[in-house]
Amino acid sequence: MGKRPPIPPDIENGRPPLPPLPPPARPQFRPPIPVPWFAWLVPLILTANFITFAFTMYVNDCPARSDECLLFDVLGRLSFQPIKENMLLGPSIPTLRSLGALERKLVEEGERWRLISCIWLHGGLLHLMANMISLLCIGMRLEQEFGFFRIGALYVLSGLGGSLMSCLTDAHGERVSVGASGALFGLLGAMLSELITNWTIYENKCTALMTLILIIALNLSVGFLPRVDNSAHCGGFLAGFFLGFVLLLRPQYGYVSPKYIPAGYDMKHKKPKHKCYQHIFKYTSLTILLVGFIMGYTKLLRERTVQSVPVREFN
Repeated sequence: MGKRPPIPPDIENGRPPLPPLPPPARPQFRPPIPVPWFAWLVPLILTANFITFAFTMYVNDCPARSDECLLFDVLGRLSFQPIKENMLLGPSIPTLRSLGALERKLVEEGERWRLISCIWLHGGLLHLMANMISLLCIGMRLEQEFGFFRIGALYVLSGLGGSLMSCLTDAHGERVSVGASGALFGLLGAMLSELITNWTIYENKCTALMTLILIIALNLSVGFLPRVDNSAHCGGFLAGFFLGFVLLLRPQYGYVSPKYIPAGYDMKHKKPKHKCYQHIFKYTSLTILLVGFIMGYTKLLRERTVQSVPVREFN
């Protein structure tokens, strides 16, 4: 005969069996809330632009050239050129040209530093104020979120892209261009690409996208006013748009850095830092930027070289 199964000691002693032990609790972790960057670069750029404008007016010295200077009794040597010469309350064209304004003929002759220097000059006080207000509204938020290095690189490279586009579209080489508008449109373009590449972390995505597109369209429409260099706006916007995919990349929603994950946590379902489409946007944009800058710069050099060679007749 078979043996009876042994009686559990708890039943034998008249006590019910103990319940099974609960599984160990999953370790809990809370990554710290990101601390906004302290924005110091954008105010520094703003201050540098105002100092540069004051230096420009000092060099301009309107009273030495004209008896019709605006606000001469208040500003003295810093007074503005007559309205008939400059409606923006600023210096004369020769002064801007001597200090680094963008002019294609001079760039082709070797003064390529003008591609950068022109973004720190402004045609007048009204021009300066409009650009600096835009810089504060756009640049401060971007610097607080992404830091000074990324926004500084974005500002300068977008300004360079606007300058290249301005030169390449100036067929006659007679345009004298100044202003930070190309760099500012680069910040707008970067905001658009940042919204696209970081789509997963935004709430009310369509509303944010349509609002930003409307703001960009309104700013670009200003370029159709007389004496406004819209080619610099478009070049800066395109440069900033592609730079945004490279410089303003954020981790996807739900990603946690390994340094905030405690020991013993199951890492099988950990999300990668970036999605596949973010990598595609990044490297495609980087390629477009490199090709665009190299081709634009090479075209300026090549056209100058071709024009400088005397025409010869061959039999």
